[in-house]
Amino acid sequence: MTAAGRHDILRSMNAAAKDILQKVARWPEEDQLELAELAREIETRRTGVYPLSEAERSAIADARRGAFASDDEAAAFWKRLA
Repeated sequence: MTAAGRHDILRSMNAAAKDILQKVARWPEEDQLELAELAREIETRRTGVYPLSEAERSAIADARRGAFASDDEAAAFWKRLA
């Protein structure tokens, strides 16, 4: 995105959104990622379209490749929890 495009986006935001985004820039990465996830949830609610995260894309790719635990691995896992 160009600098002009970013400026247009900021110009269209209300004061509360601008204020929190300035603060977010100083947050730790973990907190910024959490906010991004919350924003994706809002966008999904508004648009009806769910954008997959990279972790979700990876999990789906693993599932398509059949990257599941074997029956023995699953049984061992549940045995450890019992």
